[in-house]
Amino acid sequence: MVTQQKSMLNRKVAPVIKDAIEFELILPPYKKHVLSNGVEVYAIDLGSVDAMMINWIFDAGNSYEEKNGVASAVSALLKNGTSTRKAFDINEHFEYYGAYLNRSAHHETAEITLHCLNKYVHELLPVVAELVTDSVYPLEELDIYKKNAQQRLQVSLKKSDFVASRLIDSYLYGIEHPYGKYSTMEDYQGLTREDLLAFYKRFYQNGSCRIIAAGRLPEDLIVQLEASFGKLPLRAADAAGAGIVAPIVPVTQKKYAITNDPNGVQGSIRIARNFPNRHHPDFQRVQVLNNVFGGYFGSRLMANIREEKGYTYGIYSYLVNNVQESAIVISTEAGKEVCAATIEEVYKEMNDIREDLIDEEELQMARNFAIGTVLGDLDGPFHVASRWKNIILNRLDIDYFAKGIEIVKTITPEELRELAKKYLDPADFFELVVI
Repeated sequence: MVTQQKSMLNRKVAPVIKDAIEFELILPPYKKHVLSNGVEVYAIDLGSVDAMMINWIFDAGNSYEEKNGVASAVSALLKNGTSTRKAFDINEHFEYYGAYLNRSAHHETAEITLHCLNKYVHELLPVVAELVTDSVYPLEELDIYKKNAQQRLQVSLKKSDFVASRLIDSYLYGIEHPYGKYSTMEDYQGLTREDLLAFYKRFYQNGSCRIIAAGRLPEDLIVQLEASFGKLPLRAADAAGAGIVAPIVPVTQKKYAITNDPNGVQGSIRIARNFPNRHHPDFQRVQVLNNVFGGYFGSRLMANIREEKGYTYGIYSYLVNNVQESAIVISTEAGKEVCAATIEEVYKEMNDIREDLIDEEELQMARNFAIGTVLGDLDGPFHVASRWKNIILNRLDIDYFAKGIEIVKTITPEELRELAKKYLDPADFFELVVI
């Protein structure tokens, strides 16, 4: 009885509060398998719920297209018909088993993502394989896609934030680069079924692919993947990421002011500069600097421009997640009468962080936010898979995650000031306001 009393929780004493940076964070490992055709499978067996996710990642982003908009169209229409199934039949099949199949296209890659209960995966994999090998891109489906895409673009072009986001990319990378180009009404109208079938044949049917599976995985998952995908004419992902061939050519002019809507009352502000990719030794260090500057709700940009000045509902800075080259971007929307003042305050904060040391309390908050974000990303198998996908697609070392945690915990105010002097010089930034 005495022992029991000693072990009881004393609710009159507050528990010890630990800072997030005191936690030891470990990224759960994957198991790597290779199918007969060389396609690599990264399996992350985690979780107590009978659910799982499989992600097929093809080297089939817009970096590989020769005609604007083809990669996105091929991805969007992938499940809109095969030689034996109509679009309705395909969707009905996945819905019958409570599964969700998503497609997406990016700069370097295009992805198929399946979420399902693990007990039904054997019913679903053959149909996904059918989409990879036998999509037919019916002309009537393409016509609907083109009309819908043009209507969406027509609506989006009236929004200052949409126009600002795509223009700033063209300034940073050049309009001919895959990161900087964007689709027009004429691009959508010019898409043909032949364009889509040629791209599909080259980059899906005979393309390079990786597979990431996460969740409570069936014991025979690799056997099932081998049966459905191991004999297809797929291959391992390209080692060099050969899709991007255009050089990065930023524009020479630095400042732009565009009137998109003469009656608009709000301006979309983008302030950005080019920055190296994740292989550069400064990348993870600048992520910590960015948190202090504008990376979360407690940042300097938020404290000044939202909380003190009231110019905007929110303002953030971030590093773009591109493979070839990143960028530092400050993004916000403000009343058009205070856009100039908002930009002036952004540059003021740049100069302050370049001149003065960050105090330990502010740095500790930024550290805790960074570690807290990672803790959230480790909550569940799908988030863990997302972390690994970022490492795999960027061809980073396996210890990249651990190095990043160590940098967050140990970087000094002096190091951050030197990084700010190097990368937060207002003279290096493009400035765009779209009203």
